[in-house]
Amino acid sequence: MSTSDVYDCVVIGAGVQGSFTAYELAKRRKRTVLLEQFLLPHTRGSSHGQTRIIRKAYEQDFYIPMMHQAYQLWAQMERETGVKLYRQTGLLVMGPPDSHAYQQTKATMLRNQIPLVPLSRGNFSQHIPNVNLPEGNEALVDVGAGILYADRALKTARDQFEKLGGVIRDNEAVTGVEPGAVVTVTTAAGVYRAKSVVITVGAWANRVLAQTGLQLPLEVMRMKVCYWREKVPGTYDANNRFPCFILTEGEESEHHIYGLPSHEYPGLVKVCNHLGVRTDPDQRDRDASEWDVEVLKRFVARVLPGLVPEPAVVETCMYTMTPDSHFVLDRHPAHSNIVIGAGFSGHGFKFGPLIGKLLCELSQGEEPSHDLSPFRIARFRQKIKSAL
Repeated sequence: MSTSDVYDCVVIGAGVQGSFTAYELAKRRKRTVLLEQFLLPHTRGSSHGQTRIIRKAYEQDFYIPMMHQAYQLWAQMERETGVKLYRQTGLLVMGPPDSHAYQQTKATMLRNQIPLVPLSRGNFSQHIPNVNLPEGNEALVDVGAGILYADRALKTARDQFEKLGGVIRDNEAVTGVEPGAVVTVTTAAGVYRAKSVVITVGAWANRVLAQTGLQLPLEVMRMKVCYWREKVPGTYDANNRFPCFILTEGEESEHHIYGLPSHEYPGLVKVCNHLGVRTDPDQRDRDASEWDVEVLKRFVARVLPGLVPEPAVVETCMYTMTPDSHFVLDRHPAHSNIVIGAGFSGHGFKFGPLIGKLLCELSQGEEPSHDLSPFRIARFRQKIKSAL
């Protein structure tokens, strides 16, 4: 396909952030095309899978107002479409009371009046059966947290985008981005010209950004997504009110270990480590190392005694990490009509509808509706590389 006319916006990358950006643009009656390098749907990036955790349990205050609005936007999408995208389960947060991550999360939630239930060692098993609270740990529950239906959310955003007149072109890898007053985007199948471009390509961000003369300090990590069988069916089931959970740090890992109740695969509980190995996004499945699974085996045996401590299913996804684990939401430093959403560092999915709104605002030259100073490219001033 070749186009000679000019779109209002080209969005590159149809993961959660790109799909919601395209949807927001179409809602504003902006003529938009959404490009995706793989055939949709696919499991090659960071947005696939049936479930994600949604929560307000954060260490940083600046995420709290963003999550307030993200919850509202998820609910709005549910109302518009009649599709269920969120299920409240609560989120159990465990960690050493003197550790930075647990201490900061608890303090931030209290300071921002996020509904929570503190748990003592004495009443823990009454509220959370079949979990061994690690020795010396505290626990609390983020009451409003729960499950997002990820694949369903992606499909819903894309469907709404197309209903509003948007165009999706999948199986079209971008081979060129030429900045200018009108940006030219070239794929193997055609050429697209637009007043603005939004780049949301996950692990491939620097490959696309190189064509605009920019390289960001991003690190692509391959993560193992593991599912563990219940010894007694229903023990950790969402229908039995078992919550999502996070251990902020423990003897197995100084990084988060998190999980979701048995729900997406009946009888299987999702337990993952927020740490992986560096990878090339096109070669992610070549590393056969198992150290990350071994970490989870030890955790499951120690903390979740009702699970078989051997994974029943192991899947793969990718995190694109920034040095501080906060997102990149900004205009290109040299080309203001090129907008970048990148570095979501394994915790960006829950913000999808809000990030779509913010990237849409940036692409239209508007003042963003949230303070984006924590997400500016300028914070990496010493680490930004020219690709030219």
